[in-house]
Amino acid sequence: MPVNLIALRTSIFTLLLALSSLTAFGQSSLLEAVAMPGDGIYTLLRRHGLNPPEHLQKFVEINKDRFGKDNGLIVGKTYTLPEGATLADNNTVTTDNTRVAAVETKTRNDVTAGPAKVAARVLEMPLFGEKYSRVEVKSSKLQGAVYYLSSGHGGPDPGAVGKYGSNDLAEDEYAYDVTIRLARVLMEHGATVYMIVQDPDDGIRDEGVLKMDRDEIVYPNRKIPLNHSARLRQRTEAVNGLYLKHKGAYQRMLAIHVDSRSESQNIDVFFYHHENSKDGEQLAKNIHQTFTNKYRRYQPNRDYSGNVTQRSSLYVIKYSHPPTVFIELGNIRNVKDQRRFVIADNRQALANWIYEGLFADYSSK
Repeated sequence: MPVNLIALRTSIFTLLLALSSLTAFGQSSLLEAVAMPGDGIYTLLRRHGLNPPEHLQKFVEINKDRFGKDNGLIVGKTYTLPEGATLADNNTVTTDNTRVAAVETKTRNDVTAGPAKVAARVLEMPLFGEKYSRVEVKSSKLQGAVYYLSSGHGGPDPGAVGKYGSNDLAEDEYAYDVTIRLARVLMEHGATVYMIVQDPDDGIRDEGVLKMDRDEIVYPNRKIPLNHSARLRQRTEAVNGLYLKHKGAYQRMLAIHVDSRSESQNIDVFFYHHENSKDGEQLAKNIHQTFTNKYRRYQPNRDYSGNVTQRSSLYVIKYSHPPTVFIELGNIRNVKDQRRFVIADNRQALANWIYEGLFADYSSK
């Protein structure tokens, strides 16, 4: 007898809502699952209690000739699950008539210190740090949206460095803090989020001067190489691989950086997109409009000079499959811009404003 259920599952930085239909497979103990919009092989396996790296080959073998282009799942098609799969409603709790599934324990692809857990629509996300690890899912406004968030530089490359008194301010630390704050806000509203650059022990930080380190990795758990081209290729390949798994879904990519210019040059947040990407251009314009509105409200005595321009030569814009926007948050060497970074509330405001632009773009589709 088919079982219909709504399951909310997460693995490190993915949050998926999907309707699954399961049936017994012949006279055996194998289960079948119907692919829903946004499903990829990893998503389907994780939702039914299977570790993707361990069961991927078997899944492909028993479902040969059922895949679309690039081994993608076909929405509405039934797939046989390898032995050990479980019904997606295991360990569920009920809150306000919504069934919220507990997530699977940590897999080999996880990079946090412990498993993520779901209870009463609260996610436990260790990568956000102890203070911010509990994420309340406030709405489903962004249900169905998939975001790839990549903060600039990291690992052996701190990016631009500015002087703040006797302290050094590193681009990668501040870009990362804004990016991970944005990830948290997006998850609060039901989005599927992948942090492409991750720091397993920093989390969201409220200090003014963020300590520099070199332990960042690239999703799922790859050491960041020293070579500049190899770094860009590594994170772009990570995004493009995930893009194929979510074929058919609304997907967007953000690369978040901090600029370095003359100390005297105060700049506003600005945005790049590919010249041939209408979706990328519209996304950039929606975020830009949000910033324009915010500056008009909170700093009415000055104009907002941030702009949207084409920059197709940038590697991540040129080669990332999802529509991509490259964001520069300010000049890390300028005293006025440094206040935008060293005050935690300002970093949170940047994340919140970017979220509002992302939501405006998604809701217009």
